[in-house]
Amino acid sequence: MKFLFFLLAIAASAANLVDNVRESIARADLPRAAEMIRAYRASKGVTPETVEALSWMARGELAQKNLVQADKYAQETYKLSLEQLKTHPLAHDANLQIALGSAIEVEATVLTTRGQRAEAIAYLEDQLKTYYATPLRPRIQKNINVLSLEGKRAPALDRVAIPAGKPVMLFFWAHWCGDCKYEIPILAHIKAEFAPKGLVFIAPTQKYGYVAGGVDAPPEVELRYIEQVRQQYYGAVIDAPAPVSEENFNRYGVSTSPTLVLIDRNGIVKMYHPGALTYEELRPRVEALFK
Repeated sequence: MKFLFFLLAIAASAANLVDNVRESIARADLPRAAEMIRAYRASKGVTPETVEALSWMARGELAQKNLVQADKYAQETYKLSLEQLKTHPLAHDANLQIALGSAIEVEATVLTTRGQRAEAIAYLEDQLKTYYATPLRPRIQKNINVLSLEGKRAPALDRVAIPAGKPVMLFFWAHWCGDCKYEIPILAHIKAEFAPKGLVFIAPTQKYGYVAGGVDAPPEVELRYIEQVRQQYYGAVIDAPAPVSEENFNRYGVSTSPTLVLIDRNGIVKMYHPGALTYEELRPRVEALFK
């Protein structure tokens, strides 16, 4: 066993810990993933990479419906994240952003799965107050919206108005997002079928500070690139330059691209869905807006 631990320590130190842990979790080999974290931790201590790896354990246990273990990993991740934040600013550390966001998300999901929906929303709202001015805001808001936005009035959009008296589809996309491009033929089909009946498409996006290949770019360069991408890939759905605003993504909790939102004629959210949908999944939800 000691020899195995030694080998795992070498592997964990020589390669990327987070990638190795995620690979093991994808194969449902959580014991190996946990052993790799222990080996890395014994060798290098607690680092932002250690904490992110633990957050993936929380998600892995949650996927296996092991709520006790998922909750345990989430709480450990949260605690260690706070310790790391003393020397690693959240705004500049992607590992800690992922780790802390995951810990909050898993904790809320565990509460919801246990039938404590109100407690989950209260917990998320408290976390939102704490991390409102950080990169975690959209992810926390997403989880609040998943639990509570449907049936409520749609938040106002920045730089564009939601038309009154008409059903609306919001399609939040990103210029780097492959899943967003995959969704275009589906949305084009939906638009061809329902736009003549009055469905309005609005497609907000935001700046990310870079263009193709991850090359850093100032705002004016990225805005031109966004318009180029829209014309090249999204013309079948987005007829005009898209409204570009980080605030829209914050309000609607868009930490997942694409995010699709359906709003009825009265301005009430009828569907809030982070992630792509098939035509078969989306069409009935759109059709319901006209009944």
